[in-house]
Amino acid sequence: MSHPKIFITRLIPGPGLALVQKHFPNADIWPAEMPPTREQLLAKIRGMDGLLCLLTERIDAELMDAAGPQLKVISSMSVGMDHIDIPAATARGIPVGNTPGVLTDATADQAFALLLAAARRLVEGVDYIRDGKWTTWHPQLLLGADLTGATLGIVGFGRIGQAVAKRAQGFDMQVLYHSPNAEPAYGAQAVDLDTLLRESDFVSINVPLTEKTRHLVNAEFLAKMKPTAVLVNTARGGVLDQTALYNALKSNQIFAAALDVTDPEPLPMDSPLLELKNCIIVPHLGSASYKTRNMMSKLAAENLIAGLKGERLPNCVNVSVYRS
Repeated sequence: MSHPKIFITRLIPGPGLALVQKHFPNADIWPAEMPPTREQLLAKIRGMDGLLCLLTERIDAELMDAAGPQLKVISSMSVGMDHIDIPAATARGIPVGNTPGVLTDATADQAFALLLAAARRLVEGVDYIRDGKWTTWHPQLLLGADLTGATLGIVGFGRIGQAVAKRAQGFDMQVLYHSPNAEPAYGAQAVDLDTLLRESDFVSINVPLTEKTRHLVNAEFLAKMKPTAVLVNTARGGVLDQTALYNALKSNQIFAAALDVTDPEPLPMDSPLLELKNCIIVPHLGSASYKTRNMMSKLAAENLIAGLKGERLPNCVNVSVYRS
């Protein structure tokens, strides 16, 4: 195809951007820091042959139809695909690409960073100093939880869940996991969810967002956790019922929580979760390292280019389009 029309919904990191522009120098790139609105996206997509998007855009049947029948590929700079209607793309013969694997270590690092920060109350400590409260060393000041020898429960034992388990070995943690069809790794033991929640001192959420996992972490889930337990979510915000979490934290039903993801994103400033000292929230930074984001942009570009050339996507989430 000569001179295909391409829309990229944000200025992606250099390696991916350079690769796209090398092959398709006339690619239309959204220049603003904020993503395009729904109306702007619907207008921009018309007549496009290829789309490179982020998880901030909702890519549904309406948008695909607005693009037109010539749309050949949708490439997302993400691993999670809950923002894209995969069945709708498959029905239209559009391959959809993602960026698996390259963000596994960065996200597992983030999970452990949050786990440690919540356990040892690091953010509270920083605020304590900035608020001018540090007047002396005190034996009862901001006591937290120990990791060494504790039990870590991992809900979802895919690439990232296993990478979290690998890191837990360095703290001599006992690792339990609950994940259908997952094989044991790094000394982790498969258990049912109730056992995991009952026995774990730390619970890491590492499942994709699907209809089955939406609000998996709800009031019933939280009630089964230890009152000394710490919850960490680096998966998707929709996996967690934030009202239930607020109630559990406010009543000290669990010790603390640390969230890399929320629902919605960004989290509104009037969210009651922001009032809690035992809740750490960061702005979806799981893959936010230079190396990882550069690799993600490169994989997203490679998927886009392959689709526009009529080649099989290196990382395709709906491979059935090739069988049909």
